[in-house]
Amino acid sequence: MFTGIIEDLGIVTKLDIEQDNLHLTVKSAITHELKIDQSVAHNGICLTVVAISDDSYTVTAIKETIDKTNISDLKIGDEINLERAMKLGDRLDGHIVQGHVDQIGICESIVEDNGSWVFTFSYDDTLGNVTIEKGSATVNGVSLTVVNSKKSSFSVAIIPYTYEHTNFKYLKEGSQINLEFDVLGKYIQKLYENRL
Repeated sequence: MFTGIIEDLGIVTKLDIEQDNLHLTVKSAITHELKIDQSVAHNGICLTVVAISDDSYTVTAIKETIDKTNISDLKIGDEINLERAMKLGDRLDGHIVQGHVDQIGICESIVEDNGSWVFTFSYDDTLGNVTIEKGSATVNGVSLTVVNSKKSSFSVAIIPYTYEHTNFKYLKEGSQINLEFDVLGKYIQKLYENRL
């Protein structure tokens, strides 16, 4: 379980393909605090630490993860949003994030707005995911408040701190992003569908 509050920008240093798996090695300031078998969110994707060496660690993504996220877009040198699993009893500064990406979305526009940025994302609404005005959504692992919620798109406002301390600064129109929709909303929607 995560909160969507990014702790560090890690740097991809190695990508190894082994059969259907992708081994991702990341250099990070939080490496010295990690343990083997620990969960870390990478651009919102929960992956397990399988090896640690000096200031870098390795995680493995299986075919299911590769197929449903933008992890295959990563290149050596890319910066990725990192968050360790939350501790029980900590403040929940973002919202409840599972680290299970629901689908890939597309960055449709980026508008600078007097010191902040408004990003608009589209997604395939036939998969049953929804957003609500002032609700929460996770974009590349970042907990954000939804504005301008529509059937297959929504916008978020990014403050300078978030822009500088996440990989939002590297997004462009057409970039693929990982989306995790609010877990409470997903349960409510499922219950509603089952009642119909």
